Amino acid sequence: MSRASIIAPSLLSADFARLGEDCLRAEAAGADWHHVDVMDGHFVPNLTIGPSVVRALARVLTLPLDVHLMITDPWTYGPKFLEAGAAGIGFHAELLVDDRAESSARTLLAEVQRQGARRCIAINPATDVDVVRPWLGDLDMVLVM
Repeated sequence: MSRASIIAPSLLSADFARLGEDCLRAEAAGADWHHVDVMDGHFVPNLTIGPSVVRALARVLTLPLDVHLMITDPWTYGPKFLEAGAAGIGFHAELLVDDRAESSARTLLAEVQRQGARRCIAINPATDVDVVRPWLGDLDMVLVM
């Protein structure tokens, strides 16, 4: 039976000058995963980290890195985060605005699954949950954030 909840502290709550150290403290405190918020300054106004930081963290951490892509082009960057060591990739349902985006999403989800990582779609709290229903069979997780 799977657990109903996962403790996944966000790297955004860490002191970036001591990122690895703070992540190791989260592991020692009982975290299950590390939540990696990736922002591009377009989909959301903030900028955060790229695949090179995930690659560096994956070398020193023992817990999975779950990458939440709050970016306008997860189709291009999702595979780069997988290659860097992400154990899960999530993108926003709000990007699924046309057939091209849906096709790109299916391709990304298939690649995530092929590499043995978790597949996730995130939705903003104001987004109608029905947007995600057609995708549930292709997902391991839905993130409301």
